[in-house]
Amino acid sequence: MKILAIDTSNHPMSVALVEDNQLLATTTLNMVRNHSIFLLPVIDDLFQKVQWQPQDLDRVVVAQGPGSYTGIRIAVTTAKVLADTLDIELTGVSSLKTVAANLPSATDALIVPFFDARRGNVFAGVYQWQDDQLVSVLPDQHLSIQALLDQLAKLEKPVLMAGELTDRLQKQLKNVPEQLKFLPTAFSIPSTYQLALLGEKAAPVKDIDAFVPQYLRITEAEAVWHHQHPDAPQQDYVREV
Repeated sequence: MKILAIDTSNHPMSVALVEDNQLLATTTLNMVRNHSIFLLPVIDDLFQKVQWQPQDLDRVVVAQGPGSYTGIRIAVTTAKVLADTLDIELTGVSSLKTVAANLPSATDALIVPFFDARRGNVFAGVYQWQDDQLVSVLPDQHLSIQALLDQLAKLEKPVLMAGELTDRLQKQLKNVPEQLKFLPTAFSIPSTYQLALLGEKAAPVKDIDAFVPQYLRITEAEAVWHHQHPDAPQQDYVREV
């Protein structure tokens, strides 16, 4: 199976081409924020390097979120257009699970990937390797960093934290559980090779048009609108705007 994997859900932008579990080419940029400018040229460059044509693809795998609102939309929109235009399979994978996959399957500890969501909050999930499968122990969620640590303390298991511990988050840390270890920042860089492997095992989406990012929180504009329209159904925001 020939797979194109895309992740622009956070500051790093990563793309990989994988065939039958073998990584053929990959590019990760961690110094630019305007992913919309670089994504398609990087994809085109990798295709040229491995001498693929778009029609050769069997599946597109995309990091579906959470993360940056704009970043997620860029990758998801690109993946949907490619899958629909080329009539190939599309699979979405949690951006947090992609980071968790950086840890080797030999570890018995809980793996907690996290992203800074600002205002002392994080996007985080709890994962663990079981029989060489990365499974979710607690669902991906949006919460304060201290609320996350309080949840982890109750699990009473060794915990490996994979993410960038920014200055903003460090200022919020209190009562860090003894069983918790923050990994070097290198473990927070997404691997689209791992993304492709996770996406190959997942079932493709049945309705490409209905496939949407997993933000885990509403935008500030949505929050304001719903505050002004407390009785309106959640979906009315998009229709009204």
